[in-house]
Amino acid sequence: MLLREFNQTSVDRVAQNCRYFNLGSLAGLRPVGQFVPHTIWHVGWRSSFIQIERVSTIERIQTRINNQIRISPIRVIGPDGTQYGVITTDEALNRARDAGLDLVEVAPNEKPPVCRIMDFGKYKYEKSKKSGQRTHQTKTKEIRLRPKTGEHDIGTKVRQAIGFLKDKDKVQVSVIFRGREMAHVDEGRRVMENVLQELAEFSKLEQPPLQQGKRMIATVAPK
Repeated sequence: MLLREFNQTSVDRVAQNCRYFNLGSLAGLRPVGQFVPHTIWHVGWRSSFIQIERVSTIERIQTRINNQIRISPIRVIGPDGTQYGVITTDEALNRARDAGLDLVEVAPNEKPPVCRIMDFGKYKYEKSKKSGQRTHQTKTKEIRLRPKTGEHDIGTKVRQAIGFLKDKDKVQVSVIFRGREMAHVDEGRRVMENVLQELAEFSKLEQPPLQQGKRMIATVAPK
């Protein structure tokens, strides 16, 4: 934001809200623009302009509730989603008190602002609980088989793969051929097809079986 003109009072106000400043000569200048309280500003002198940049915000804007909501009228939503329309703030507060709940400003930038009647304590708890949940990063896990792998071992690998899929991870199924096993590619393909069939209930095929040297690879993703 560029401000052309300041007077001394405005300069003092800048200084109170700034961490770094170099104003140069400011004689005869008058203020243009507006400062935001609780904000750190960087002020630099450039030619006949004063350049002011917001660096960071110290204090987060808190959700206004009940008597903190001073603007009137407001658009109000009831605790069950009922639209009360645009009414005075006093009337909205009375409705909230009658219901034993709070009046919470949920959309302060709307015109008029939107408020909802709700249990604010429960709202904050749900909000913090939601923000604390970590987003799962999908990984690709691998199960390895051989053309001669027995039924019992295949079953163990399938259960392991199902566990990965339930955790929302992809699974790469690899059939590895060693030495003379390269002469039995059909056996390896049979093992691969059996495993993919077992996993079909829990997955979708992302990459069909593909021979890559001494490996046959397929990839499945969770449904």
